Amino acid sequence: MSGLLQETLVEIERHVAGSGWDQPPQLFALARTADLMVREPDLAAQLGLDPDRLPAEALTPVEQDPLPDGPLDESLAQVGWPEEVAGCALVQEVVMLPPEVEESMPRHADVLDWASGHPERREARLAVAVLRDGTRACTVRLRGVDELLVGPDLAPALADALAATLD
Repeated sequence: MSGLLQETLVEIERHVAGSGWDQPPQLFALARTADLMVREPDLAAQLGLDPDRLPAEALTPVEQDPLPDGPLDESLAQVGWPEEVAGCALVQEVVMLPPEVEESMPRHADVLDWASGHPERREARLAVAVLRDGTRACTVRLRGVDELLVGPDLAPALADALAATLD
């Protein structure tokens, strides 16, 4: 299942990338495609889903309404999913700094302002997905770089926050 989740997350990241950079965080529900075709046959037909050409555990991402403005952790704390949702994914842009730079951050600074103005910062698009069974996937794309980094544990705190929305 982790391979299918990773593939689904790569599709989601490419979808978001199609809108360019400087996008707000975007949240997606992940539905089991087979269940979706039974519950929503018209939607499945509209999406061109063919049960004979899909893996049994295939996932379909469903983009959600924009998250409210404000801290992401507070927005995610307000999210809850019905049992039909197999998992969820979030794509957000982040500022990354080398570890030695993070260690030198002033204690009383606004972290985002300080990091955003640092000459060694790198902007990235982070995508994280989790399933109810605990499976996780993550991608990172640095701005200006065509390569996509993938792995299950690239953003463990965000994955934990997303998993909490499924409880």
